[in-house]
Amino acid sequence: MNDREPPGTLAPHIPADLYHHAQTTGRPIVIVTNTPAQGRPARAYLIPIVVATAGALGLIGTVAAVLALLDYAAHTAAAIAGAAGPIGIGGITLKLTRPKGK
Repeated sequence: MNDREPPGTLAPHIPADLYHHAQTTGRPIVIVTNTPAQGRPARAYLIPIVVATAGALGLIGTVAAVLALLDYAAHTAAAIAGAAGPIGIGGITLKLTRPKGK
């Protein structure tokens, strides 16, 4: 059984008779390709990583600012409540803080 086509996948510019001639004479076949490297360039990965990092840092900064404002508001409310003492509205008196003596 003689195969006219070489086994496997070869470049399309190598004829079958050249392959068979190389097989009979024992000479090697050298295939030189000039194809560009496959895959995506580094810039395709770098830009989304930079954008995601900037977004994450912005989110962290926003959360830190909100927490700082809440802390400041809590300290301000405690200072005002401590200085004001009991508050009375229409006969109902509310004591906003605990007594300091006990």
